[in-house]
Amino acid sequence: MRDQESFVRLADEDPDAIIIGGDVTSGELELEDRQALRRVAGLSTELADVTEVEYRQLRLERVVLVGVWTDGTVTDAENSLTELAALAETAGSQVLEGLIQRRNRPDPATYIGRGKVDDLGSVVLSSGADTVICDGELSPSQLRNLEQRTKVKVVDRTALILDIFAQHAKSKEGKAQVELAQLEYLLPRLRGWGESLSRQAGGSGRGGGAGGGVGLRGPGETKLETDRRRIRIRISRLRREIKNMRTARYTKRARRHRSGVPGVAIAGYTNAGKSSLLNRLTNAGVLVEDSLFATLDPTTRRAYAADGRVYTLSDTVGFVRHLPHQIIEAFRSTLEEVADADLVLHVVDGAHPDPEEQVRAVREVLAEVGADKLPELLVVNKSDAADEETLLRLKRAWPEAIFVSARTGRGIEDARAAIEARLPRPAVEVRAVLPYDRGDLVARVHRRGEVLGTAHLPEGTKLHVRVDEALAAELAPYREVAG
Repeated sequence: MRDQESFVRLADEDPDAIIIGGDVTSGELELEDRQALRRVAGLSTELADVTEVEYRQLRLERVVLVGVWTDGTVTDAENSLTELAALAETAGSQVLEGLIQRRNRPDPATYIGRGKVDDLGSVVLSSGADTVICDGELSPSQLRNLEQRTKVKVVDRTALILDIFAQHAKSKEGKAQVELAQLEYLLPRLRGWGESLSRQAGGSGRGGGAGGGVGLRGPGETKLETDRRRIRIRISRLRREIKNMRTARYTKRARRHRSGVPGVAIAGYTNAGKSSLLNRLTNAGVLVEDSLFATLDPTTRRAYAADGRVYTLSDTVGFVRHLPHQIIEAFRSTLEEVADADLVLHVVDGAHPDPEEQVRAVREVLAEVGADKLPELLVVNKSDAADEETLLRLKRAWPEAIFVSARTGRGIEDARAAIEARLPRPAVEVRAVLPYDRGDLVARVHRRGEVLGTAHLPEGTKLHVRVDEALAAELAPYREVAG
């Protein structure tokens, strides 16, 4: 049945752009910086026979996409390659062509069938592409074989996502997490060209300066081994740094827990409009950009419920199907913000061709960080850009979901009310009369508790509230005695 293997060529038209939001409340300077630092066109990425280790730094320009369709429908395969095209464009590339091959499984040597590699080489040559991007994670041997046959740089989906993360990370922790993920991906794929594979640091001891001296003569260490050792040392150092940063994050999180402030984590697929929704709900003014992985560093903002209670909303990194394992591990301390929340606000792109697949991919990642057991509120964003048939289908599939548009503001009040209804309620119900000189305690009750009733008496403020146990203990001396 090998003859059934075939290429399906996708249209090279750009997918319709989906606008996340209208006016950007702030973050304009960061947005300008990102656009100003896009890759310069005209840099060659063709392979060269060099004598140093090739570090696979990406300089993407004109690319051809290749995917292997093993299961599902052709629509699923096309959606996956369309998403790969969006990733490539986010990294600064120009997509020239998209190719899919139908196979039972990827070829272990060349990813696509060996006979189809020549077809791919012809497409690369005719289109003038300088890079091939594969819609999957390639083994080191697959990368090497494809590059030798096509004579251009070959990049897989994992390396592409890591490159985008490296462009968008801006905090110290974010940069360290991305570098760690890149080095862990690079280590098994590190390779040399020409004689550098066997070049050695030791020596025989003969001649002036050629040897390593007494006790150091022998085969020595190859250049490739030296670079691997240096990368391992750097990985260990980064892990220690991230562990220290995680401690600081835990301290802040513990402080919020002690204050009794509920936390809501905004999670969802990349480019679903999470940051736009955060801006609408809290006027946070975070960066909004119509690109994938625009947000890598979590942003936490304070919000107020209608009854005066305070809660926090945290914007988190977006997810994507087949999110590299290195990213999940490196960003685990950040993703734990989601696992530690009281409610997950799961934002879905209603205008996406396959919203159900987005939800499945996000829940898969949430399960990896232990957040799959938390209460979840589905919010379908971009409802103004979705067609009525899609909205009706999603309403039948998710009857509890809230449909909003962060761009126009439609449904935002419904989302805010749904969030407040799902916030954890304080455990202890208290009736107390606080003297007027304890205004600080009254304010704290309004901030941390749920006020059920209030009245002003000559002796003080009468409160009927639900509060946490710590605050209930502070109110104990002022509890109203049942008559």
